[in-house]
Amino acid sequence: MTNRNHEVVVTGVGLVTALGVGGDLHRTALTEGGFSPEAISDSERFAPYTVFPLPQIDWSEQIPRRGDQRQMENWQRLGVFAAGLALDDAGLKEDAEACASMDMIVAAGGGERDVAVDTLIVEEGRQRNDREQLLNEKLTTELRPTLFLAQLSNLLAGNISIVHKVTGSSRTLMGEQGAGISAIETAHARLAAGQSTHCLVGGAFVAERHDMLMVMEAVHALARNSLKPFWNEDGTANGMNLGTAGAFLVLETREHAEARGARIYARLDGVLGDRGSRDEDRLEQRLARLCDETVPSAKSSDTVIFCGAAGTPELSRRERQFLSKRYPDSPLRTWGAVVGHSLEAQFTTGLALACLAIDEDRPVKPMAQGADAETAKPPRSAIVTTIGHVRGEGVAHLSKLS
Repeated sequence: MTNRNHEVVVTGVGLVTALGVGGDLHRTALTEGGFSPEAISDSERFAPYTVFPLPQIDWSEQIPRRGDQRQMENWQRLGVFAAGLALDDAGLKEDAEACASMDMIVAAGGGERDVAVDTLIVEEGRQRNDREQLLNEKLTTELRPTLFLAQLSNLLAGNISIVHKVTGSSRTLMGEQGAGISAIETAHARLAAGQSTHCLVGGAFVAERHDMLMVMEAVHALARNSLKPFWNEDGTANGMNLGTAGAFLVLETREHAEARGARIYARLDGVLGDRGSRDEDRLEQRLARLCDETVPSAKSSDTVIFCGAAGTPELSRRERQFLSKRYPDSPLRTWGAVVGHSLEAQFTTGLALACLAIDEDRPVKPMAQGADAETAKPPRSAIVTTIGHVRGEGVAHLSKLS
């Protein structure tokens, strides 16, 4: 683990989910309850699958130029918007000097496909045997060069630089949940080692995509019954419901944050990610090691566990079982039950919710119907986990400053 010469703190939270826009709304949902997945999800448009769609957003609040909005896909707009929220929240949006020296690490997926062209190729391919020639024809006649430009994953970081003038070093990571975990881990390591003083980190995912639904269905990950709760009575999960999320954090060294008088949400004590075989008990062994190296001590009822379970039945059962056995006194909160699972943005979404909960200093209401225990204690710390639906595991620990 990185030698932590500097404490790392969170000073800005930018969050958009199907619940709505901004930290205040999510803070209220965390502490006052009223989670209603049925009210904000869509089980009809992509039946038999359920998605948590984009909420109503006025893009101009964070992306004022129409030209900038038009040249982005929705997932890029969402990321740029959430990044702007985080910068605003940290009090850095109008600080040109701070933005110019700010590092940026983005977790990104691939761009959206042209579904009309995909459908055309499939339909014509059913009537022809020379499918290689068919593909070559369509590549030259149907695909727009601008489509491919919009699909480039590092354009999210590029658009954040253009719109918000964040022009320090820039890194874009790909690889679904693992990318989100590695983005936070890398940012924390650089800040802790003194290689950076302030960093914008996060990702975005839009659930309303036929291509992503197809990919998830191909590995038999998706839930098919919108009426079932996230957790079944036997402890397994009901399947994955994709959730839209844009989540960015501003991380700083404590010295840098205190020198400018910044509000601090929480200290990010440690974060680690890994990947490997999940056969037998290797997943549990790996999770135990990650917890040993990130969570400073045994946790109690004033620590909330934000469980990032994807919803895949057996895998999520193992995640929940591990956390329940290791931290039996700490209440579990499965945020995927109320806003869906957001792949690259999943880990940052959990960290954002944890920061809001710690800062609010009130008990966190249950999220998963019939599975989350009530608690009367405000959280003084939080453990955030994410286990990828195929690969990648991450654990982070946050705590309230003394």
